[in-house]
Amino acid sequence: MYLDQKEKEEIFTKHGKNAKDTGTAEGQIALFTYRINHLTEHLKKNRKDYNTERSLVNYRKRRSY
Repeated sequence: MYLDQKEKEEIFTKHGKNAKDTGTAEGQIALFTYRINHLTEHLKKNRKDYNTERSLVNYRKRRSY
């Protein structure tokens, strides 16, 4: 998978209080941003991947709330 446990811990360490603090708004937004960036890069290579495009739209909606 593109995002393993070690990468998640890095994101939460950088944007949260510690690696296990997964509930803060800053950590969640950082995780959504990482996923959105990953899907955007994927769609640049695979233009007709409509399922990924749909997932990207849903992540953008969730991040904005």
